[in-house]
Amino acid sequence: MDLTYFDYKYSFPLESGASLPGFRLAYTTRGTLNADRSNVVWVCHALTGNANVADWWGGMVGPGKYFDPATDFIICANVLGSCYGSTGPLSVNPATAKPYHHAFPAVTVRDIVNAFDLLRQELNIEKIRTCIGGSLGGEQAVEWAILHPGLIDNLILIAASAMASPWCIAFNESQRMAIEADPTWAENCDNAGLAGMKAARAMAMISYRNYDTYGFTQALDNNEQLDGYKAAGYQRYQGEKIVERFNAFTYWLLTKIMDSHNVGRNRGSILNALGQIKARTLVVGIRSDLLFPPSEQQFLARHIHNASYEEIDSLYGHDGFLIEFRPLTTIIRKWMQAGESAIAPPINRDTIGTEPVNQ
Repeated sequence: MDLTYFDYKYSFPLESGASLPGFRLAYTTRGTLNADRSNVVWVCHALTGNANVADWWGGMVGPGKYFDPATDFIICANVLGSCYGSTGPLSVNPATAKPYHHAFPAVTVRDIVNAFDLLRQELNIEKIRTCIGGSLGGEQAVEWAILHPGLIDNLILIAASAMASPWCIAFNESQRMAIEADPTWAENCDNAGLAGMKAARAMAMISYRNYDTYGFTQALDNNEQLDGYKAAGYQRYQGEKIVERFNAFTYWLLTKIMDSHNVGRNRGSILNALGQIKARTLVVGIRSDLLFPPSEQQFLARHIHNASYEEIDSLYGHDGFLIEFRPLTTIIRKWMQAGESAIAPPINRDTIGTEPVNQ
């Protein structure tokens, strides 16, 4: 699907106190906006995702899927700081006429959402029927629901949290240490740090999956093996795969963005922030998730008004939100139907069993 671009040509202040001299967001839309503009579904992508939501969530979005372009107007924008069309570290800095590289300023989840909201206004969208995201995408969705409480009707948060845990930050810092260990990382060139990023991605895969995942998918070929293990090959494969589509500057920045997530920052407390959410909310945890354990989703569900909690039993850990389409579809469909029933016009039971009048 072709990308569309939103160019914001004014100074954009960031939470850090720095600013960008404008920015570009790449985004896609699928389907048609209906007459009353009430069928908007906004999908927020995770760490290395992109605006082509069908590329990475084809089991949830597409013809015949739960989010169907035949009925829904589906929007997905590439996050600020990424490398799939939006302004990021490899973009040209107007002040120097060279790529930003190491000079790209720190960006937070809140900055990303503020950029998204400018795109929303450009598209003249006053209401988002459903905003959904998993992992870093869920962090964007919950932040948006706090920033603009009346904007979102239905909020769906999958394998997400109210703040980045020390555990999550430690995983991210370990990955950044791997990038730092690459002697090319100090350079200001597009290919700097790629060997380090390979190791970083291999580390990340351990947090995205779990012990049982590797035991099932990367089992020994035979009991006589001394080398050539599937698990070792898989880690190297994941490293090679990321360098084909990403750069170390963006990877570094996005892990820092994930670390920045804390809905309570400058809002008094996390509980005070979550209490501002007005959207009807579904929170989904994954039982085997090591990176964002279910206790974090249960916390969200306890402290967001009108929230429901559901849990998926998946072999695939945190990555289950990208894989478990059937249980996710079942959970979301049931929850949405319950919401639609709750807002249906009440039945006047006094008229039941009486003769109709003036038909």
